[in-house]
Amino acid sequence: MALDLSSLKNSILSLEEALQVAKSEKASLYSEAEKKVIKAGVIQSFEFVYELCWKFMRRWLETNVGRLYGEGVPRRELFRMARENHLIADVDVWMGYHKARNNTSHAYNSAKAEEIFNVSRVFLEDAKSFLAEMEKRNA
Repeated sequence: MALDLSSLKNSILSLEEALQVAKSEKASLYSEAEKKVIKAGVIQSFEFVYELCWKFMRRWLETNVGRLYGEGVPRRELFRMARENHLIADVDVWMGYHKARNNTSHAYNSAKAEEIFNVSRVFLEDAKSFLAEMEKRNA
């Protein structure tokens, strides 16, 4: 059964658009408050895309490898199996995204926010690669 990837596609597009606004030529004209709101939007989009990515990994593995890869599987193991099945390129990189996602739920800290904002830029390309691999293997 094919997975409906539309929510993943849409969320990746939303992250991409948020990053484009943050990097636009007009960004230098934004007030500090506007810049904070834009960064917060990028971080929220990162959170959402990351959550969808690992959940789609789990669904794909459950469907195509076996039910063993469902609920309760540690994230590193999930990413390892995703790597073995060529859905992602690097387990440690995805564990870094997992750590960044966990950091978003702690008390607001401008240094952490800046770090996660920067992670979001790199993450976008890996999320797109993951989506492309899912589309190739989605039967």
